[in-house]
Amino acid sequence: MRLVPVLDLLDGHAVHALRGDRKNYRPVRSVLCASSDPLDLARAFRDRLGLREIYIADLDSIQGFGRKRHRDLIRSLCREPGADIILDAGVADRPCAFEWLELGAGRVVIGSETLDSMETLADLSGGIDPHRRIFSLDLRAGAILSRCPEFAALDPMEALDRLQRCGWRDVLLLDLARVGSRAGPALEWIAQARAAFPGLRLWVGGGIADCEDLEILQSMRIEAALLATALHRGTIGAREIQSLRDGPDRQERN
Repeated sequence: MRLVPVLDLLDGHAVHALRGDRKNYRPVRSVLCASSDPLDLARAFRDRLGLREIYIADLDSIQGFGRKRHRDLIRSLCREPGADIILDAGVADRPCAFEWLELGAGRVVIGSETLDSMETLADLSGGIDPHRRIFSLDLRAGAILSRCPEFAALDPMEALDRLQRCGWRDVLLLDLARVGSRAGPALEWIAQARAAFPGLRLWVGGGIADCEDLEILQSMRIEAALLATALHRGTIGAREIQSLRDGPDRQERN
């Protein structure tokens, strides 16, 4: 299982995301770095933890505050030596997705939160290399968040079925109500999704508190776990990451 640190960008800072209450997000305070500068934190993820994949959530773009606001910063992050950037920047159409890929992102995220129609989903499903896209199924306490009423009305399992039939390979299960809470991931729902859709590469984000959570997710054959609060608090550090990598259920990245 891959461990992917998260940088939530808001007004030029890396911020601490907590339960999706974005108006109250504040700059990150981390044991890894003395500042909330995103570049410094990205380097700390790489140099102190050995983590090179980074999930960037551009909250200004996601909330419609300006898609270009963090463009230069994101370009700099993409150019960091060894960095592999997974970018969630409110992508809502194919030209936007290709713009970010050309800028240097390794993958773009299509989030249900910013999806505006089923027609857009069909267009994005057929127009981007499956290896360079991830769908984020954005949930709040089990309900889908989406600007598309038809998609928001789906049961999450129905949504996963729709995504699989549309050719999606990687899907992130992200529960915003758990983000930053250290409450643990929604294991029962994740287990149901894993059992029902063995062909999907499932990623999990929201609530991961410690190595026990990671070990459970790894035993469930989850593709990747997104981490932020546990890294900044030092609950999961270099030793724990290495221990997980060396464990008996280690999965090779493919």
